[in-house]
Amino acid sequence: MTSEQRTGVVKPRASSVTLALLVDVALVLAFVLAGRGSHDEGFTLAGTATTAWPFLVGLLVGWLAFRVWRSPRRVIWSGLGLWVATVAVGMMLRMVSGQGTAASFVIVATLVLAVFLLGWRAIAALLVRSRRPASV
Repeated sequence: MTSEQRTGVVKPRASSVTLALLVDVALVLAFVLAGRGSHDEGFTLAGTATTAWPFLVGLLVGWLAFRVWRSPRRVIWSGLGLWVATVAVGMMLRMVSGQGTAASFVIVATLVLAVFLLGWRAIAALLVRSRRPASV
């Protein structure tokens, strides 16, 4: 008997874990690029990297702290923990590196990253649920 049969827990495929990580990274970068574009800061590689690194480190901390690879599409626990870690660590790193943390930026970042990091997981959950055969 496999551990999956014994516990009833199905481990996600490595490809779905990789895809989830790539989606998270892409959404953090989309947030950064949208923010830089809305403030006419341009799209230089150095500028984008400077803005992105605190949030990408926060994302990595979240993936590790909440072991997101175990259930990368879950909104509760994986998604919520990842979102909080991304914002909290990202803002702390921005502060210590001399980047801005104005209240309005913190609010916008918190809301946009919630929509991005929780939103795709909620959509994935709905899609999976809608594809399941109805139980009789």
